[in-house]
Amino acid sequence: MNIAMLLDMAVAGDPDRVAVGPRGSGMTRAELRRAAGGVAAVVHRSGARELVFAGVNGAEFPVLLFGAALAGVPLVPVNYRLSAGALTGLLAHTDAPLVVADKSLAGVFAGAGLPVRTPEELLAEGRAAEPAEGLEGAAEDPAVLLFTSGTTAAPKAAVLRHRHLTSYVLQTVQFASAAPDDTVLASVPPYHVAGVGSVLSNVYAGRRMVHLGAFEPGAWLELVRFEGVTSAMVVPTMLARIVEHLDGRPAGVPRLRALAYGGARMPHTVLEAALRAFPGAGFTNAYGLTETSSTIALLGPDDHRAAPASDDPAVRARLRSAGRMVPGVEAQIRDTAGAVLPAGVPGELWVRGPQVSGEYKGAAALLDAAGWFRTRDLARFDDAGYLFVVGRADDTIIRGGENIAPAEVEDVLLGHEAVREAAVVGVPDEEWGERIAAFVVVHEGSEVDAEGLRSWVHARLRGSRTPDVVVFRAELPYTPTGKLLRRELLTLIRED
Repeated sequence: MNIAMLLDMAVAGDPDRVAVGPRGSGMTRAELRRAAGGVAAVVHRSGARELVFAGVNGAEFPVLLFGAALAGVPLVPVNYRLSAGALTGLLAHTDAPLVVADKSLAGVFAGAGLPVRTPEELLAEGRAAEPAEGLEGAAEDPAVLLFTSGTTAAPKAAVLRHRHLTSYVLQTVQFASAAPDDTVLASVPPYHVAGVGSVLSNVYAGRRMVHLGAFEPGAWLELVRFEGVTSAMVVPTMLARIVEHLDGRPAGVPRLRALAYGGARMPHTVLEAALRAFPGAGFTNAYGLTETSSTIALLGPDDHRAAPASDDPAVRARLRSAGRMVPGVEAQIRDTAGAVLPAGVPGELWVRGPQVSGEYKGAAALLDAAGWFRTRDLARFDDAGYLFVVGRADDTIIRGGENIAPAEVEDVLLGHEAVREAAVVGVPDEEWGERIAAFVVVHEGSEVDAEGLRSWVHARLRGSRTPDVVVFRAELPYTPTGKLLRRELLTLIRED
């Protein structure tokens, strides 16, 4: 099954329902299908074997996603925020690409000798072309190539085939389940797997999509109100900025019924403030990886309501969890020798299911003989099957032979009233193997010194987990999707 079939099913159900843009002037499902077919014809005529997109999220992105599928080539969304050198470096790993780039970036690719169109130019060519038919790829063909964020290593292109993406949608989304007024705000970048998953799942469910190209908290709130947005997805850094912008005030968005978050760890203080700011919204924590075609575990609205109200510590703790695995995805926690661990014992998370790719372009598949994928996330399950993700295996600090998860120390630091953000990394040390370095951003107007924070952690964790050094920063380095760039922190402390 090709992902374009999801759009065809939506068109068959109601061709005149607005799919993208303002309710009165946006593209209907039939118009989206026609535009995608025209883009497919242009791509096919160009001889390109991949369609690269370097631009902000907008109404063009669904057209390009389905257009590439109809042309039988993969779409390759790239991070438009990268430097010119980094962008052209990524494209060295592509195969006969046709580049679609925002006007501000078109010259970068043209200067590298690559065929390039702006989104406006490609869509105009598509409107003038006879829509292509019969070119779409098979279920086994690559649908999307997504470069991983490269927070700890060089970026790699994850291969998501049509069967992976359609399996994700068919297992997790009910067809045509959206109400006529349901509207989703898409503000996650198109080069993030959540941006791809959002297009597919919302077209299949029948929600109208509106877009916010460049995120700014005031603009986000204004668009939610103006368009009557009923659901939205944000990454933790976005939610933190929205909460900070509101400064204790209610959000004032009564039509927003569902607010999903994911992409990185959510600070507990930010989540608690958001629950107060959006009292009428049902919150969902969506956990997944690029290599798993988006979400593999969900903590739903009922759990977000039940956890804070419960007297049971185990239930209250679930607010920090990723929830339970979605249908069709199996999970195991294993030790370093590969043995499956019982509930409550942390180890590495392995997953298996039809939506799991575990494949990178130009490399051997990373699934084991039984189809299991090693996520490299450290996690545990509780007795009720709730998944708790505590960090990346690559980030583990080994101090005096003891394994320390940075998240454990970060959570304690974030519990201090003066601390707004915290990040912990291991720094090479001749005596202990690694020392613990904590990078901290304090709330405006708050005062605390390094020894005060070390004492705070020491009183709540074992002495071996107390930071050896505390570095105060005005801000921490994140990717646009909210993932902490730990390798940059290591560079900072070496420079200091």
